Amino acid sequence: MNTLVECVPNFSEGRDAAKVEAIIRALLDGPEVYLLDREMDADHNRCVITLVGSRERIGEAALRGIGKALELIDLNHHQGAHPRLGATDVAPFVPISGVTLEDCVRLAEWVAEEAWKRFRIPTYLYEAAARTPERKNLENIRRGQFEGVREEVRTNPARRPDYGEAELHPTAGATVVGARRFLIAYNINLNTPDVAIAKAIAKKIRASSGGFACVKAMGVDLKARNLAQVSMNLTDYETTSIGTVFDAVTREAAAQGVTAVGSEIVGLIPRRALEDAAVHYLKVEDFHPDLIVENRLAKVLEESLSAAPASPRKLRDLAERFVAEVAADTPTPGGGSVSALAGALAAALAEMVSRLTLKKKSLAQHHAEVEPALSRLADLRGKLMENIDRDAESYEAVMAAYKLPKASDAEKSARAQAIELASKAAASVPLETATLAGEILRIVESLGGKTLPAAASDLVVARHLAQAAREGALENVRVNLPSIQDLAWVGQMEAQIQALGSKP
Repeated sequence: MNTLVECVPNFSEGRDAAKVEAIIRALLDGPEVYLLDREMDADHNRCVITLVGSRERIGEAALRGIGKALELIDLNHHQGAHPRLGATDVAPFVPISGVTLEDCVRLAEWVAEEAWKRFRIPTYLYEAAARTPERKNLENIRRGQFEGVREEVRTNPARRPDYGEAELHPTAGATVVGARRFLIAYNINLNTPDVAIAKAIAKKIRASSGGFACVKAMGVDLKARNLAQVSMNLTDYETTSIGTVFDAVTREAAAQGVTAVGSEIVGLIPRRALEDAAVHYLKVEDFHPDLIVENRLAKVLEESLSAAPASPRKLRDLAERFVAEVAADTPTPGGGSVSALAGALAAALAEMVSRLTLKKKSLAQHHAEVEPALSRLADLRGKLMENIDRDAESYEAVMAAYKLPKASDAEKSARAQAIELASKAAASVPLETATLAGEILRIVESLGGKTLPAAASDLVVARHLAQAAREGALENVRVNLPSIQDLAWVGQMEAQIQALGSKP
């Protein structure tokens, strides 16, 4: 992946592991998205999921999670120590590699708008994506929580969401989406159940009360552990480090006659933050990151890889194996798989043109149209790549069904049923390929005149590939229909073929 974006959605469920697992499966149900970490807290009744993915795919992943949380979480029956406004409470995007904070702002805006369009969940924008200064801070948006905001939003225009109507979703509330730098969620537990002490310490150290810059803090009651906790977000650990806040909390706790019994990191933390903490306590003189062997090794490997010349056969090698498999004396992969590949290549070419366009300030007036097209093309490409294997597998299932025994009436019946089911599947996959290729074709044609003129020929190639993918896939639908006995189903398929084939 040329781009990496971290997404750290927080969901209002920290007690039901099955629900959390279902949300994670939904988040990961797509290409170029990977799970880095998961945290569940029963006292907070909240889970924090850390994902990383390409800029083009991470937004769809977040939307899948928002949709699944809508199905599984009802805030009317939710209670926990942590403030919450939505089933998906917050979904920040963080630039990691090959993207800027501004890229993440545009991504956050798109996800926020789509969450309203798809699920009717109102959304707010915060941090770098905030449209007003008071909404930069999450606590301002979430003040009053689900129950309070639900009432106030109806009468107070200042509380209206950025996307959606003046009404929270009846079960999912509202979701806050944003873009920010790397944040460290850091908690310190005290050897007392008195949450008033934790709240007093939090007030002392947080930036909004005159404490440390880039520190947000609150006191939390950990009933299950009979402890009070100072729960913090460090929004810029280079400005205020973990070591600094740990010292401050332990100092304030001692003044109250209590001690810190431990601390915890929720989610992930940059290595640099832990290095800084170690240096802080060990008082290492003249420290620099290259003193750490892993850092030095990573630097050397990166330099050696970037200096290595590209192999002139690299692209041919990438393509040669698949082409050889198509050329072999086996029926799969065949026309359906090749059609899916043609569609994926069409999407990839259009993605390339879109990315080049987004780099050009002279074409900034078209960026708002090109950006969502790029995201959708990446999603379509991923689905078509999956269809390369799915098409071959579906036809192999048909051949396996024909090889079933047919000596008795029962075996004949079972064989006929297996052939019917397998043939329907073998027709359905290329129909999906044709549908996806048709959508790519429409997107490619919509980009005409809005993208980099020097890449116009690439869009022409993409258009021809998309057309070939659609027509080739439709032929693979037709070839499977004679084996199917369900005439009503065949009629529906023929109607869809006609509709797809008649579209430009």
